[in-house]
Amino acid sequence: MTEIRISGFGGQGIIRCGYIIGKAASIYDGKSATLTQSFGPEARGSACSAQVVIEKDRVLYPYITVPNILVAMSQEAYTKFESNLEKNGILLIDQDLVKPEKRRDQIKFYSIPATRIAEEMGNKIIANIVMLGFFTAVTKVITKEAGRKAIFGSVPERYIELNLKAFDQGYEFGKKLLSESS
Repeated sequence: MTEIRISGFGGQGIIRCGYIIGKAASIYDGKSATLTQSFGPEARGSACSAQVVIEKDRVLYPYITVPNILVAMSQEAYTKFESNLEKNGILLIDQDLVKPEKRRDQIKFYSIPATRIAEEMGNKIIANIVMLGFFTAVTKVITKEAGRKAIFGSVPERYIELNLKAFDQGYEFGKKLLSESS
């Protein structure tokens, strides 16, 4: 079982990112997945998280207990959730928005300037999809093909090409990072 928490603030597409991961896993990779979400009453700008549980067979309990993977796209999210990450977990951050404190030795740590890449592509709203591509390359929880297919029907039709390019940018960044570190 894989337990994932994607976190940030409202307006970053955190819930959509979790939805796409679950859709990719369940529809295109043949696994089972659940999605739960939480956000502050203000929605845009307040704390927000999506919790995804992925299982080869059936998901028997839909809520995460101790996440294996934490994606933090804001400092508040990092501060709030990093201590809950499994001791051998994977931490992914947006390096321009999150300044990690002293890291626990066992955690595998990866960072990407997701928001900056999205801004360079012309629309910072796709930072979540840049992070999704990065997540896909680094964690291998979902396949690249499943991640790309799950974007269709998950974003407005007129933005599909932009989102696919954002996914590919994040994916390539993650592949390059992994090859440099090995």
